[in-house]
Amino acid sequence: MLQGKNAIITGSTSGIGLGIARQLAKAGINVGINSFTDSKEDHKLADDLAQEFGVKAIYFSADMSKPEACVSLVEQATEKLGPISILVNNAGIQFVAPVDEFPPQKWDAIMAINLSSVFHTTRTAVPGMKALGWGRIINISSAHGLTASPYKSAYVAAKHGVVGFTKSVALELAEQNITCNAVCPGYVMTPLVEAQIPEQMKTHNMDRETVIREVMLARQPTREFATTEQIGDIVAFLCSEAAAQITGTPLSVDGGWTAL
Repeated sequence: MLQGKNAIITGSTSGIGLGIARQLAKAGINVGINSFTDSKEDHKLADDLAQEFGVKAIYFSADMSKPEACVSLVEQATEKLGPISILVNNAGIQFVAPVDEFPPQKWDAIMAINLSSVFHTTRTAVPGMKALGWGRIINISSAHGLTASPYKSAYVAAKHGVVGFTKSVALELAEQNITCNAVCPGYVMTPLVEAQIPEQMKTHNMDRETVIREVMLARQPTREFATTEQIGDIVAFLCSEAAAQITGTPLSVDGGWTAL
């Protein structure tokens, strides 16, 4: 059912985004991967996906903080891959500071990339999905789209916005055979997270396992990281016919964090 469909995954050269791209390609979906850089390594990543999974995979450079780049990404992917029926909005950035010390330029950047880009790619992709009579929009929010932490006002606001946007779009498209859902991960083991562990060990004078369980995963009741493969598999499921009646739903993948 999914083989031969075309997908865009924003922010997908590493971490969660790459995990999603890999699992969609594994399902036979042609993938457009994206970041703001434009290096040989970026294009090789797409070539490797194509070779490994036997699908079409193309890298598209686009700065998701810029509305015109978001629109261009969808247009270029449609031109080179074919009609886009799956859109995964994953691009995101983070900055941590007390609200009274939060740099306005950081707030604006987080809102642009984490929230506004979701609007711009969606508004551009939906007409094509309507023409196809089928579509899947999957927005990667966060446990912070459902709950809050101090010092993350911009990130929490943006991710809550993504969940609200998801619900509204789902209602608009409910009779168009197009679903729109949000995936809300807790802590996921990515290269970025892995790189933080040695510094946390030094700061807290703890061994690796203790700092993971007692510091990094203190709010995640399972005390286990989700994996990028798990997030990718959930996205692939949401694209499947089995998930056709799931729409407007924030799906928690947070080890019980938001159940507390």
